[in-house]
Amino acid sequence: MSFSATVPKAAQQEMEAARLDLGYRDHCAHLLIPLNECRQQTSYMPWSCQDLRHAYEKCQYDEYACPCLSQATLLLLD
Repeated sequence: MSFSATVPKAAQQEMEAARLDLGYRDHCAHLLIPLNECRQQTSYMPWSCQDLRHAYEKCQYDEYACPCLSQATLLLLD
């Protein structure tokens, strides 16, 4: 895994514009932003955004399974 893979894909300004809580501003925020938009457009119907939700949940699992991403992020923030 290269070092560039540990940099979050969503910019801080994008996360602020999407009004993401601080707890959700992680490596998967670039997937959560369109998921939340889809949820709002479809009145939170659980079956309407399945592909986006699955991609977001897989990203969350991958981040959980590989704590090296979180450690690299902490080093970048210091």
